Amino acid sequence: MKKDVSTENSAIIEKSLNDISVFKPFLNILGGKLRLLLSGGAPICKNVFEFYTKALGCMVVEVYGQTEMGGPCCINKSDDKYLGSVGAPLPCCIMKVVDVPEMNYYAKNSTGEVCLKGYNLMKCYLKDPKRTAEAVDHEGWLHTGDIGMWLPNGTLKIIDRKKNILKLSQGEYVAPEKIESIYALSSYVSQIFVYGDSLKSFLVAVVVPEKEIVLPWYKENLKSDDWAEICKDSALKQIIFEDMIRIGKSSCLLSFEQVKDIHLHPESLTYEAGFITPTSKMKRDVCKKYFAEDIRNMYINMKEAL
Repeated sequence: MKKDVSTENSAIIEKSLNDISVFKPFLNILGGKLRLLLSGGAPICKNVFEFYTKALGCMVVEVYGQTEMGGPCCINKSDDKYLGSVGAPLPCCIMKVVDVPEMNYYAKNSTGEVCLKGYNLMKCYLKDPKRTAEAVDHEGWLHTGDIGMWLPNGTLKIIDRKKNILKLSQGEYVAPEKIESIYALSSYVSQIFVYGDSLKSFLVAVVVPEKEIVLPWYKENLKSDDWAEICKDSALKQIIFEDMIRIGKSSCLLSFEQVKDIHLHPESLTYEAGFITPTSKMKRDVCKKYFAEDIRNMYINMKEAL
């Protein structure tokens, strides 16, 4: 029997009445008539889901989509038992997962890169045929870069992101984005670009130090506020490097995943300067070209140190 959504809404709202005095100011800010909340961009955890359901007195629904597909491609129905699922494909979308062997995801196991096609797929990126060809294959499938898993009820769950995988000279595969996300946990690291070369056996990194953490200490103890000069301090470099290695070990990075040298860069890697995308993802080719000399020097220094 089909569930009556209006009845479910009423049940949710009734369950929330006990909390109305606490959350009423919050509800009023949103107009007081909220009936449906859509969550997208990242998986929603259980405690956040339950909080917003009670606080807002409405259904919270997870969605998944792509700008190239005109917006939503999946919507998780409110009666879905699988929290974290983004639901089944909308009627306008066709969806499949394809093998990503370097990350051990295979379609036969119901996991792989999510690919989409349908009447709502864009024609192309405006005046950018190269980027269009990279995103949409010859059969018309949009490769999203997201790793999905089909659940037993036929809905999709996003479980990973297809990362930039590179191979070192000894044959080890590394995912620099994963390593960057771990090193970014250091309070000294504002931004980081991890680089590897297929002809080299180890990784290096360009680090933008966290100015709000580092600068006050230098002002108080060394009476210096020249940020560019501070970033040249070998002692600071060693402190940041050791903290990164500590965090890497605690996060179970393998030895070949740990960087062997870093270069401190004083300026933020901004979207305006062309270093990152609008969603703050590192433009690796741009960074590689811009920091080519620093990267070369790090490899030379490490070779001399070995």
